[in-house]
This record gives sequence, structure tokens and C-alpha cells, in this order.
Amino acid sequence: MSEIPDLAGLRVLVVEDEMMVSMLIEDMLEDLGCKVVGPASRLDEAIELANTAELDCAVLDVNLGGQPIFPLADLLRARGAPFAFATGYGDAGLRDVDKGSMVLQKPFREGDLARILGELRAKVL
Repeated sequence: MSEIPDLAGLRVLVVEDEMMVSMLIEDMLEDLGCKVVGPASRLDEAIELANTAELDCAVLDVNLGGQPIFPLADLLRARGAPFAFATGYGDAGLRDVDKGSMVLQKPFREGDLARILGELRAKVL
């Protein structure tokens, strides 16, 4: 079993439109010692948080009620803020520019989230 990375204090923007999934992610992040930014359930909300809140990285649901998350991904990429997509479709639903991005395959466990966040944290430091 792999060791859980030290994620204490990591500020993670959570963008997820399903309330129960969002709450589950928040609980996992808190268990890992992260600080939750948001969460946001709509694209405009998420963009506002990305523009105003202090964050280290983000976990982005690919589809917010039929609206793609890609404008936020582009904003975060331009700012050098690392992120991972959360989706049940793997990288199949991603644009070509997003192929090769980190993907959390839904449903995921806390260990999967910790591993991805450890990789994202390495890009922040």
C-alpha cells in the first residue's frame, strides 16, 4: 500500500454540480488536511472563485449540468494552477488540448484523490 502524501494546508478548488458528490469530495479533502475552496456547482461561480480566492490546485467535474468546464480549465492553465478533471468517462470526454491531463475516474476513493493531489502539489511547490 502506498503512503499518503502530506497534503496539509493544500487549498483545493472543488467544482462539482452533484451535491452529494461535492460533499463527499469535501469530506475526503478535509480528512487529508486540505482546505476546501468553494465548492462551486456552476461555471460562473467557479470562474469567480478562480479569479478571487487563493488556491493551489483544483478538482474539476468535466460537465456541470450540461455545461463543459473547459473555460475554467483554460483560465487555470493560463495562470499555471494545476488541476485534475473528475469524470466517469476517463479522458474520452476531454478536448485534444486536455488529453494527457490528470483524470480522477469517478467513482474514486480517498486514496485516488490523495495520489492525484500529491502530483498536483508537486507542481505547486
